[in-house]
Amino acid sequence: MNISILSVFPELYHSFLQTSLVGKAQEQKIVSFDLAPLFSYALPKERIDAPTFGHGAGMLLRPEIIQKAIEDKEAQHGPAFKIFFSPHGKKLNQYLLQELAQKISEQKHIMLLPARYEGMDARVEQVYADEILSIGDYVLMGGDLPAMVFIEGLLRLLPGVIGKTESVQNDSFSNYLVDFPHYTEPVVWNNITVPDVIRSGNHGAVDAWRKEQALHRTVLYHFDWLRTHKLDVEERVQVLQTIPAHYVLLLHSQVLIGEGRVEGTTSVTSIDIHDISRSSATYGIKQFFIVTPLEDQQKIVKTLLDFWQTGVGLDYNKNRAMAVEATHLRASLEEALAAIELKEGKKPLVIATSARTIPGVSMLDYTDQGIAWAHQRPVVLVFGTGKGLAPSVIQRCDYLLGPINGLTRFNHLSVRSAVAVILDRWLSLNEKRA
Repeated sequence: MNISILSVFPELYHSFLQTSLVGKAQEQKIVSFDLAPLFSYALPKERIDAPTFGHGAGMLLRPEIIQKAIEDKEAQHGPAFKIFFSPHGKKLNQYLLQELAQKISEQKHIMLLPARYEGMDARVEQVYADEILSIGDYVLMGGDLPAMVFIEGLLRLLPGVIGKTESVQNDSFSNYLVDFPHYTEPVVWNNITVPDVIRSGNHGAVDAWRKEQALHRTVLYHFDWLRTHKLDVEERVQVLQTIPAHYVLLLHSQVLIGEGRVEGTTSVTSIDIHDISRSSATYGIKQFFIVTPLEDQQKIVKTLLDFWQTGVGLDYNKNRAMAVEATHLRASLEEALAAIELKEGKKPLVIATSARTIPGVSMLDYTDQGIAWAHQRPVVLVFGTGKGLAPSVIQRCDYLLGPINGLTRFNHLSVRSAVAVILDRWLSLNEKRA
């Protein structure tokens, strides 16, 4: 396989291509590189860039220069699979690397086209690009570093480049887990001792420890990667056991009511109980608490829960009965939090939800699971009925989840819908197509 690199600054690649496994891959004739300086395709004193049309600063690589370079290298090495690099391209991850490695493993010629300045004339990508890649949501001075990242990621997937295939198969992001911690001599360094289990010689215990550590790392720092995988039943159980226990509280007191948004109490509705119980069961919520101080409302809740947990209701709809198994009634927020602390042996981390932002409360978004879970405390998600939680409740919480926003100005979801959306954003799997 030949890889042509068309670059404004080919000298950036000289030491890189001779180093480590990239250099060894060339020695083993697995791959060869052809560095082509774009300046060599311009006439003397001719620029390879030109100002962009329209207002705004910046210079673009001229399309006819890129065309000359592509045609020259394809005349030498044959038709090429052409990869451009740009912030607007597909974001590179292990899925995409594996997909591209399979796609181009039989290709004799690959061409990398890293841009500089403001990038390429859009027509060049339109005509030539087989793939456009980005390595992240940020902007560099050019596409050469992304091209090097791609080269390293691609080559290690090609047969023969890595000595042990096990090293590739067990890599971070090769499945739904990142890698486990590794240790070497000395046994004690900087007052930190290598864990006894991995020096025990017990391969089964070592494998179990490694799986546990990898799972913990993945859940805490790469949950968005984990959730894109299709997990079997056992793997889902392991993930759920690694995540701190989650609870849902639905407050019917200390909430805002009426157009004046004064603090008050709302009535319980059976549909909220049914639907939130089902959402809680779906996303692995340990217990769902309905909180109301009103005795008549408590009687309604008890009657409904008794119906579904015993006798006629249990026989009529076993799925509904299963959903409400973890649904409980408490008279106040304090009573519910105390019950959770007693059950877990730790003070819970309390996260409020609201359609509004509240000054002075630390905010979380729906990619911040690791921040919450790093506390290693049970997590309580608090929802308010009526017009939402009173500010006094939100201000006593540890965090506030950002509002749910769609593409319109309308922002009046029912609480049962809000719970379902938030639990899905916070705890769901989102399997990517293979």
